Amino acid sequence: MTDGRTTGTARAFELLEPLVQAATVRVHAPPGGYDNPGSHRTGPTWGSGFFIAPGWVLTCAHVVGEGGAAVRLTGREVGITFHSGRHRHGGGAPGAVTGTVTGRVECVLPERLEERRPGRHALWDLPDLALVRVLAPVSHACVWLTDRSRPRFDEVAYFGCTEDLGTPEITGRTTRLRGTAGNGAAIRLADDDEIDPGMSGGPVVDLARGEVVGVVKARRQTGGGGLAVSVVQLRTLPTAARGQIGLYRRIMQAHDLYHYDRHLSDLDNRRTWTDVHGELPLQERDPYGGRGRLTPGERTTLCGLLAELPPPSSSEAVRALVEAVRGEEPDPQPPAPLSWRDGLGLLHDPPGGTGEAAAMLRYATDVSVADYREPPTPGADEELWDWVRATAERLWRPLRRELGERHERGLAERERRRRASAGRAAGGPARRAGGLPAGASVLLEVWAHGWEHLYDWRVSVLAGPAHPGRLTPVDSGVRATVADLPERLRAPLAEAFRRCDTHVAAALLEVAVAPELFGLAVEDWVVAGGVPLGVQRPVVLRHPGGAYCHGPDTRGPDAHGPGTHPADHEGSRAAARWARVQAGPLQDERADCAGGRPRAPSAAWLSGLPDTTVPVHCRAADQEPTLGSLHAVRDAGYGVAVTRRPPPDPGVSCAPFHRGLREELADAGRAEVLPLRFQTLRGRAYGADPDAYWAAGAGLVWEDPARPLPDVEPLHGDL
Repeated sequence: MTDGRTTGTARAFELLEPLVQAATVRVHAPPGGYDNPGSHRTGPTWGSGFFIAPGWVLTCAHVVGEGGAAVRLTGREVGITFHSGRHRHGGGAPGAVTGTVTGRVECVLPERLEERRPGRHALWDLPDLALVRVLAPVSHACVWLTDRSRPRFDEVAYFGCTEDLGTPEITGRTTRLRGTAGNGAAIRLADDDEIDPGMSGGPVVDLARGEVVGVVKARRQTGGGGLAVSVVQLRTLPTAARGQIGLYRRIMQAHDLYHYDRHLSDLDNRRTWTDVHGELPLQERDPYGGRGRLTPGERTTLCGLLAELPPPSSSEAVRALVEAVRGEEPDPQPPAPLSWRDGLGLLHDPPGGTGEAAAMLRYATDVSVADYREPPTPGADEELWDWVRATAERLWRPLRRELGERHERGLAERERRRRASAGRAAGGPARRAGGLPAGASVLLEVWAHGWEHLYDWRVSVLAGPAHPGRLTPVDSGVRATVADLPERLRAPLAEAFRRCDTHVAAALLEVAVAPELFGLAVEDWVVAGGVPLGVQRPVVLRHPGGAYCHGPDTRGPDAHGPGTHPADHEGSRAAARWARVQAGPLQDERADCAGGRPRAPSAAWLSGLPDTTVPVHCRAADQEPTLGSLHAVRDAGYGVAVTRRPPPDPGVSCAPFHRGLREELADAGRAEVLPLRFQTLRGRAYGADPDAYWAAGAGLVWEDPARPLPDVEPLHGDL
């Protein structure tokens, strides 16, 4: 019996429509000085948007770009017409008061849209998103955003501004998701209905789960349907400077606290998203009889309690907690999780028959005893734990006992870490002053296609000393030209940095290439923020790992002595040299030139140098004798060396380079500070410091035995 009510998808749409309409806005030109709110003087509709947190509207970049390519997007003012939270009479959006306010575009994605925009009627680059901050305090509703890293292909509804009856109004239509595009950044909408032009920027709502999963982007030229942008792409928002909370985390914290406060409030009787979530038709049976999943109220409360805590120190910290709960590495599909809430999204449908509720409570227990980037508000972590314990009792009493033991172990481990880190920066990794953090790094591998001048590449996260050799792939590609590499690698590198950067330090970038490619100008590439990579973070060179680490041997059969191989000389000798050069004091040694003339060092000579020596190469790495010298230096067990790209004028003396480097090494004193000192040097050269001009093109070879490269095969392009 349905007691006369609609059921299924129709019922879900009926319940969600008022909530979505109340949060969806019309985007247009900014209102004039004394224009009446909502007046026709706001001009034609540019598109739609929707509130995702108090004061924040999400829309498409091409919507706020209305008006010509010459208009700068970031900082532009736009008009926002919305339904306020004040109602003339009880009920939903139709009775709400309409208002118009000015908003300012805070940022657009991707950032390069400011410099490179498509032609008229062409698709804008994904993710084609814009965040607009409302410039006046207004009362309004907000949508509920999904926490899942990828959408389910189910029934959805999309909303936006239409003028079917001659006046602008927010309407919705239903369809299905038909797959993804753009490496998961876009979602395909089926052709059940037409998408009107003014609906661009409006929300796409999963009707089964009552959450916004996308932003309407484009319609097909013929027939219905089109594309939407996944809201998970918000995680690609530019990261903040170290020590600051990024925009994404700040907005998601405000989003969760908004819904948490609405759930707890009894000041009015308007339905909340949490209320409606409890009324949505069940899509699948809970095998645990109602105990396998958190109730909507419990989920809202958990998100709110997590939002009360300081954000995690890094994306890898979230992934580590999720892995501890799932018992397996979580989905590496980008974008990376950046907030405690994002971790919950990786715990839906956990493996091994574990219920979602139990998995999420285990995760919340671990979060309550985690290391935060700053001290939490007094009592916030205890409040989270008290809620976990009470909720576990509703599910299974044995689960409460298990979580209690988990909590005690976590407290003891946190106290042990705090005692061990006494005297360090709060939340910082173990390291001496000026040294590299001990956490994960980004690994870029590039292979040449022989004489074709084409290159294959792979970007990964290298777990670091805590998990030696562990690699998590991010993205890969084949057959790129040198000129294409910076653009092809922009998004993969940005994603990898999001996973590894912490609020304490920018992650190390390790470039593993054959010595012939040591001249690749990776440190000069611009990924985000308009500043070269080598200025933003430490960048080092690595010989590639695995069986292909030496590439073609051009030194002849007797280069290593009879019956020997470079691999036989690694191990103890390299470890001893590494330990001594890290402690210093350092001395430089010209490895590929003498008195300005090229030379090829012998293996015996290299082996006889002091262990604190830093071999220096001043010539092109892809030419003899430098190429042979780089191989020989590695075979002799030197884990730290310096190279540089040839200067624009090959006839210029290399003496200033050697002189400046000698002073730099003497001032550094020990090798462990060199990656960060080279970053500072690049910053000085980028800032046109005349005393650092000699450092242009300098590269640091850094074979850290605590960061071994895995033995994996290179990619191969199409045959």
